[in-house]
Amino acid sequence: MSIRLRLTAWYTSILAVVLILFGASFYGLIRFYTYQEVKNRLEEQANRIQTLILDPVNLDISLEPSQNNRLEDAQIFAQIYNDVKKSINRSNNMQELNLQFPLPKGPLKNGNGYQSIRIGENSFLLYQTVLQYKNTNIGLLQLGAYTGAEERLLGLVRSVLLFGSSISLIFAATLGMFLARQSMAPIGKVIEAANGIQTGNDLSVRIDYEGPDDEIGQLIGTVNRMLERTEGFYNELDEAYLAQRRFVSDASHELRTPLTTIRGNVDLLQKMWGQGGEKRVELDEEQKRIYTLEAITDIADESRRMSSLVNDLLSLARADAGKTINKKPLALSPLIEEVIRRAQFLPRNAAWLQGNLEAVRGAAVMGNKDYLQQLLFIFIENAFKYTLEGSVTIDAARQGEQIGIRITDTGIGMDKSEIPHIFERFYRADPSRGVIQGVGLGLSIAKWIIDEHDGSVEVVTKLGEGTSFIIWLPALFNALPE
Repeated sequence: MSIRLRLTAWYTSILAVVLILFGASFYGLIRFYTYQEVKNRLEEQANRIQTLILDPVNLDISLEPSQNNRLEDAQIFAQIYNDVKKSINRSNNMQELNLQFPLPKGPLKNGNGYQSIRIGENSFLLYQTVLQYKNTNIGLLQLGAYTGAEERLLGLVRSVLLFGSSISLIFAATLGMFLARQSMAPIGKVIEAANGIQTGNDLSVRIDYEGPDDEIGQLIGTVNRMLERTEGFYNELDEAYLAQRRFVSDASHELRTPLTTIRGNVDLLQKMWGQGGEKRVELDEEQKRIYTLEAITDIADESRRMSSLVNDLLSLARADAGKTINKKPLALSPLIEEVIRRAQFLPRNAAWLQGNLEAVRGAAVMGNKDYLQQLLFIFIENAFKYTLEGSVTIDAARQGEQIGIRITDTGIGMDKSEIPHIFERFYRADPSRGVIQGVGLGLSIAKWIIDEHDGSVEVVTKLGEGTSFIIWLPALFNALPE
């Protein structure tokens, strides 16, 4: 059974119980007061008639015409039973209607009593009281009141109560079903949205609700927030999955190239020297020496390239695994001077220039020397790689409690639309693709190192004019000796 039907059944059942209790109480109250009035009239007439009995032994009753009229007007009938003579004396109205009340079986018993009787199609309320003489029961006084009007009134009350209660229950059940359907309609929307999500992949579905902020409104709000969070998690997972696929695809591609070169040179060496079942290529000694040196050089270069790529992938894998960098207070000036000295030996076509580094004098950072040097070399090597002529300059600036290390080149630069993507893995700006060697992992590693040092990076570039990277690091001043 649905919740709507259960709620309707409960409401209707509760209303039915309330109506039954109310109807029974109301009917009982009307019945009590209706018959109480009749009883009062009977008792009043009984007291009067007992005073009119002339002969206590014969139980002769003599009613004046006015008294008989009063009994007839009150629709009260009087009957006296003489237990001594076994005779019955009745009032005029009983004689006219030829009525006789039933007598009790057995000996007369003391006490008064009421009972409802029917004579033919007429109903009466009968009051009986024992007549005594010298403490001896000698007769019985019976007074009956016609209660046809009261019976009709009570029947009408019963009909009204039954009809009204039935109509009320039908109306309440119909209205209850309507209200339950209206109240549960938002729940149906929740079920519909959940089924839509289950059968499809559209997590942007939201439940429209314009009702009050009651329990159902709060439930729908909670479901909508849950759907929003689920959609966010799903989108994040989807982006992560796509990024992982791109990462694996790009890594496979980058590893395939050096492996292909190495395999080709190995095949060439095997053919020249007749190894591995290959047919030997006839060459003179000088040609063999030249081809062998070229092949070995290519294999060595590609091996170094693969080693660098594997090391970069290992660094990124550590970053993805949540590896943290061990840091300690570190003076910046000696670190940068060492990087400047070693950078002049890197392969380059551009001039390597040192700018103003006064800002780093007396500055220290909480960092790791090896990773900070790797960070600077990544930007310097990138600058050399993309600057075919001109210069690459390193200098420093201070802003508040931060030190900025700036590496500026006069190379090919980038379009501003490329800047948001340069720290993505395997991403390389379009002008450099296929022209300059690289796999696009260096800046991803650099971004991880910067984040681990609670720093930030600023990029200023213009296509065809060059690029500046400013690495901002939180610093302490005059805290360590130079």
